[in-house]
Amino acid sequence: MLDSDGYLLTCSRYIELNPVRAGMVKDPAEYSWSSYRHNALGKEDRLIIPHASYKALGSDNVSRRLKYHALFEKHIPAADIEAIRAATNKAWVLGDDRFKAKVEKMMARQVQPKSRGGDRRSELFKKKGNINRA
Repeated sequence: MLDSDGYLLTCSRYIELNPVRAGMVKDPAEYSWSSYRHNALGKEDRLIIPHASYKALGSDNVSRRLKYHALFEKHIPAADIEAIRAATNKAWVLGDDRFKAKVEKMMARQVQPKSRGGDRRSELFKKKGNINRA
């Protein structure tokens, strides 16, 4: 589950670049099972229904395709790739803290990893008042 407002286009890029990262093709347009050719190049595909985030890229099909294509000129930051992989592999929610809290409340289940404890013996941990010193 992901917050489409902030993450859908990044996840779309991640998915459509998977065959490139895997060395199957050099360009996402070469992979026939991808929506890239429809979204970036305008090749008709009746199976694809444009998402609101895609539609918001422009006022018409040509401007949307140009902006979508331009998204692929930039690399996806490594932190975003790691967040997508972690959310996918561990069934976490992908979104900002507000979105995660909303989903957690709706689903009545944990949707993100809990913070890990610190090194209880370190001076920094003790200074922050995280353990009883008595």
